[in-house]
Amino acid sequence: MAKKVLVIEDDKDIRDTVVYVLEEEGYEVIQSDNSRILRTLATLQPDLILLDNWLTDWSSDANGQQLSKTIKDDPATSDIPVVIISAVSNIKEVAKAGNADGYLAKPFDLTSLSETVKKFIR
Repeated sequence: MAKKVLVIEDDKDIRDTVVYVLEEEGYEVIQSDNSRILRTLATLQPDLILLDNWLTDWSSDANGQQLSKTIKDDPATSDIPVVIISAVSNIKEVAKAGNADGYLAKPFDLTSLSETVKKFIR
């Protein structure tokens, strides 16, 4: 059974590229352009979440860092690895403050994407 990756990215071009690469590598990919999909996290049960830090269409004032912290603070979802994706210069600190398991700095190359996903999904 394929490992499942949830990709939450509001930039369609980036999201489409990430989805294409991961599907080519054999992952089952669920994609969303906003954070509302996190309401169904318990039923989705992804093996990894790739989460954009700045979503333009979120339903609250939460950013990826805050969403990651919420996921990691919930005992029902705390074991799901979260990787924050962002172009901010302090991405390492943003990820740490959000209790994320890792980060991927934009712009990233496809090799970095693949290596990051493989690091958290075995």
